[in-house]
Amino acid sequence: MTGRRDFLSQAAPQNYVAGLGRGATGFTTRSDLGPAREGPSEDQIKEALAKRAAQLGFGDAVSGKKEEEDENEERFQDPDNEVGLFAGGVYDKDDDEADRIYREIDEKMDKRRRARREAREKSEQEEYERKNPKIQQQFADLKRGLESVTEEEWAALPEVGDLTGKNRRSKQARQQRFYAVPDSVLAAAGSAGELGTTVVDDGAASTTGGASAQDGTMTNFAKIGQARDKVLQVRLDQASQSGTATSGSATSVDPKGYLTSLAKSQLPESAAQVGDINRVRELLESVIKTNPNNGPGWIAAARVEELAGKIVAARNVIARGCEHCPKNEDVWLENIRLNEGRNSKIIAAQAIQKNNRSVRLWVEAMKLEDDTRSKKRVIRHALDHIPESEALWKEAVNLEEDPDDARLLLAKATELIPLSVDLWLALARLETPENAQKVLNKARKHCPTSHEIWIAAARLQEQLGQGEKVNVMKRAAQVLVKESAMPKREEWIAEAEKCEQEGAIITCGAIVRETLGYGLDEDDDRKDTWLDDARASINRGMYETARAIYAYALRVFPTSKTIWLAAADLERNHGSREDLWQVLEKAVNAVPRSEVLWMMLAKEKWQAGEIDNARRVLARAFQQNPNNEDIWLAAVKLEAENGQIEQARGLLKTARQEAPTDRVWMKSAAFEWQLGDLDAALDLVQQALNLFPASAKLWMMKGQIYEDLDKPLQAREAYSTGVKAVPKSVPLWLLYSRLEEKLGQLPKARSVLDRARLAVPKSAELWCESVRVERRAQNTKQAESLMERALRDVAKPDQGILWSEKIWHLTTRPQRKPRALEAIKEVDNDPSLLVAVARIFWGERRLEKAQNWFEKALVRDADLGDSWAWYYKFLLEHGTEEKRQEVISKCVGVEPRHGEVWQAVAKDPKNARKNVEEILKLVTAELQ
Repeated sequence: MTGRRDFLSQAAPQNYVAGLGRGATGFTTRSDLGPAREGPSEDQIKEALAKRAAQLGFGDAVSGKKEEEDENEERFQDPDNEVGLFAGGVYDKDDDEADRIYREIDEKMDKRRRARREAREKSEQEEYERKNPKIQQQFADLKRGLESVTEEEWAALPEVGDLTGKNRRSKQARQQRFYAVPDSVLAAAGSAGELGTTVVDDGAASTTGGASAQDGTMTNFAKIGQARDKVLQVRLDQASQSGTATSGSATSVDPKGYLTSLAKSQLPESAAQVGDINRVRELLESVIKTNPNNGPGWIAAARVEELAGKIVAARNVIARGCEHCPKNEDVWLENIRLNEGRNSKIIAAQAIQKNNRSVRLWVEAMKLEDDTRSKKRVIRHALDHIPESEALWKEAVNLEEDPDDARLLLAKATELIPLSVDLWLALARLETPENAQKVLNKARKHCPTSHEIWIAAARLQEQLGQGEKVNVMKRAAQVLVKESAMPKREEWIAEAEKCEQEGAIITCGAIVRETLGYGLDEDDDRKDTWLDDARASINRGMYETARAIYAYALRVFPTSKTIWLAAADLERNHGSREDLWQVLEKAVNAVPRSEVLWMMLAKEKWQAGEIDNARRVLARAFQQNPNNEDIWLAAVKLEAENGQIEQARGLLKTARQEAPTDRVWMKSAAFEWQLGDLDAALDLVQQALNLFPASAKLWMMKGQIYEDLDKPLQAREAYSTGVKAVPKSVPLWLLYSRLEEKLGQLPKARSVLDRARLAVPKSAELWCESVRVERRAQNTKQAESLMERALRDVAKPDQGILWSEKIWHLTTRPQRKPRALEAIKEVDNDPSLLVAVARIFWGERRLEKAQNWFEKALVRDADLGDSWAWYYKFLLEHGTEEKRQEVISKCVGVEPRHGEVWQAVAKDPKNARKNVEEILKLVTAELQ
């Protein structure tokens, strides 16, 4: 057993307080009648600890405790703060000794580094004061200069005011006062110096000059209105330049005009600021002094002197630059440019002595010579020094006037520089066709990755008449793919267009045929890609390239109706009639089920006057497309236009049996209606409605036939039944409403339109008709109210017809321009609105602007016949005969089919046999 006592028998440690570690301060027993006893407070504990430490001789601990009492007690609550972590621990002799040792070490280290630290701090302070001197130090020399100021000079000094920006501006604002000037003062100032005759109260005439003595002057509202119109015109023009990207608030910038305005706004060279030149001169002098071998610095310094008009100083500066940078060719070239005549030649000779391998210096020296012989001598000296320079050989060849001498030079050049494609091609162009083949064969061996050589070889074969026999481009594509040097499709198309420009049509087609499919897999959208390529070539005027692209695309997609239509459109616009027939014949053979292609071919034959051939085309179309309504109706139109009435009627009867569609029945009824047989037409319509009760056009035809028969009640019944059967047909509702209005039943017409707007909500046509009904009834207030509701209900892209109606019929003449500006901001280039704006300019005799707006409307939607009619009516008054014929030809080519007035005139049975030109003139006469 050991002599050590057990734990409970051991003496308590020094400074031990029972329960203090776990926070116990007192105990309560069952016998206690009152609350538990309070233990010692924190201050009592600290005082006890301090007394105990003093008894043990720990004086430093006592003073340390007193110092710690002054510190912020919040740090003892921070668990990351280690300073007070053991503040409540026991402070014994070992702790005191450790503190004393650390304190001695800190004092010794501080003594060792104090001198060095103080010297560093002093130098840093001096450096800071040198860079940031105080104001009194900056003006110390001026203060010393005040010794010489006399009393008179001191008394003459002005008083110092408060010149701070804020106070100065506030004082100026208080001193300046503005008042509203009445119109009478403005008008009087405007009429100053004028002589006017007025009648005074007594009836005598008196002449006054300037502002009269009468009280008040009349305001010139006419001039104010003109100025206001001018401002609105500017805004309207800005809004019209928005394009199609955004609404009318955006504007586009003319790059050419923008650059011109910038050029005008720049100061001329002579107006350069002297202060700026001096600052730049100082900067550049610093640059060339710091780094005298910097060539661009010398060039910039010389150009500054040149800008300042000191050409001699500029030459001196650049001469110094040549001395410091003898190997910099840019500096020598600038020196040559700044000098003239013989001096420039001397400088060029010096430059070449320093840089005899510089091609640019040799070329510049050659350009300084006046006669051709001297230029040749310089170039030959250059070739002696740099025989491998392609640029020098090209200059030498260009100087030769004799083709034989140029051929010899090129032969030597290709020996020395066998990898130059341009030199090989130039040599081949100068050789005979037989020798050119040999030259190109050598070139292909030396430059196997050059596609230009292969194209030149293909053009040579075309020149020899063997372009169709020898397919050079096929072999070229194979070799280039093998060499991994195949250019992109876009580069090949550019080469084909270049060949087309130079007349090599066969080579152009061969390039497209052999390279167009390179890089495109079957997964790619090849058809759309090739169509885009063809359209791009057409836009650039390269029609042969586009033909070749279409031909290749049709080889890959022989049954694509889209490509056939695009090819036919190309031939119609940019080819001959025979080429168009040939394309369409190939198209109907490749796609025999496409009735569109058959009808295009028949129409072209018919318009060329070949009626029998057109009939044969339609007969072939019947064989390939039996019971096709389009072909049946095309055959009927062909016979009817050529006066074969009975044959056309028979075809329609057969068509109703073979292809009984609502369109065939409608065309049959329209045919009888056009011939004037209204009973037969009505009978056909009734039979058709039994078969197709949901056809809105049949119901409209039935009501219109009854109107022609002067049977309004039956027409009303037809329309009423029709809108019940087809409630979504807007034209049917409009016909119904107009019939009621014609019969004098205005409330019934309003009711019909209200029902129509419920059946077809957000319809601009129905809202516009409601407004017109009220306007025709002289109910302007109701019309304006309906217009406001319409503009809130209808979508903005469809509001063009509403704004046009509002501008022309619900707005006074002075307010039309502001309304038009507002409309353009709301609606994005609606053709009806554009025509309305053009009519406003027309009324103001702004003819050029009116014409521009009419053309904008036609570009926006060429299918709107009313726009063509308004434009033609404008040209009848203010256009030339040539311009009118141009508009008629364009309108005939477009064949518009829509428009409120256009459709009413074109679909009138009386105008059934009239062509587009006649319809255009009739619509023009109807417009008001």
